[in-house]
Amino acid sequence: MSAENKNEGKGLGVFERYLTIWVALCIVVGILIGQFIPAIPQTLNKFEYYNVSIPVAILIWLMIYPMMLKIDFSSIVKATKKPKGLVVTCVTNWLIKPFTMYLIAAFFFNIVFKAFIPESLAKDYLAGAVLLGAAPCTAMVFVWSYLTKGDAAYTLVQVAVNDLIILIAFTPIVAFLLGVSDVPLSYGTLILSTILFVVIPLASGFITRNVVVKNKGLDYFNNVFLKKFDNITIMGLLLTLVIIFSFQGDIILNNPLHILLIAIPLTIQTFFIFFLAYGWARAWKLPHAIAAPAGMIGASNFFELSVAVAIALFGLKSGAALATVVGVLVEVPVMLTLVKIANNTKNWFPGETARK
Repeated sequence: MSAENKNEGKGLGVFERYLTIWVALCIVVGILIGQFIPAIPQTLNKFEYYNVSIPVAILIWLMIYPMMLKIDFSSIVKATKKPKGLVVTCVTNWLIKPFTMYLIAAFFFNIVFKAFIPESLAKDYLAGAVLLGAAPCTAMVFVWSYLTKGDAAYTLVQVAVNDLIILIAFTPIVAFLLGVSDVPLSYGTLILSTILFVVIPLASGFITRNVVVKNKGLDYFNNVFLKKFDNITIMGLLLTLVIIFSFQGDIILNNPLHILLIAIPLTIQTFFIFFLAYGWARAWKLPHAIAAPAGMIGASNFFELSVAVAIALFGLKSGAALATVVGVLVEVPVMLTLVKIANNTKNWFPGETARK
């Protein structure tokens, strides 16, 4: 899922293409472990520090660190020549998306689904949705960009800028929206989570990238070093989900309808944000190669971060953690649908024709 052309040429690999299936299998495996081998989640539950599960933190590091290796922040300076695409991305992702996610999720969980979801659980699901809405995509968007023939270099810049904004905007936005929702929140845990799962991996990836490139060259970094991390992100995600669902089994078995109920507002939000950014880009007459990735970044989520923070703030057994995992479950099929829509609407943009 790199922005570098050689890596992008792969498109969706086996794990990415069938991610929804793998997630579904992890749900089943996790539930079975929780029901028939309860000693495993009980033992894992003992390894916590300030509400952060150490085993899960290690797995989440395996998810996030390889992504951070692929970000070349020096490319940000090139974006000054094409600022409109960045304006669309930043405004949509940070001034609109977190708040529309909150409003849409609150409407469904607190009003439409009130008869099906207890008030306390609705707050948890809303918290999970907020965490998803406050974390725009930083990794899978490279795949969506490739599948829509997006401008790889510009996509990299959009993602790099998002990563920098996450450092300063994620915590206050989440704190504000959860505060409005009367959701109990540990600010210390939220800040610790941001440091653990954004700042440290980002700094580590930056340092590692520069050291390896300086000593071995960019070609070695792209074609040898990065390949050592192939599939580690997805494997870390899947193992994390198995652990989560080993704790979530009773909730799911008692409320299987809740998976669908959570997916509905998340899906609506995804389509809304995509068409908002995509339509804005069209109105500004941006090229399709910039417009499509701009829509994809906001529509998809940095679900690795959302899952990590949900677990740290509310625990592995929480409804918030479950909501972020449902975000993972719906991500790939919904985004592939948006890829098809983007490819079939190329003729909306100057000098483009729709893909047959």
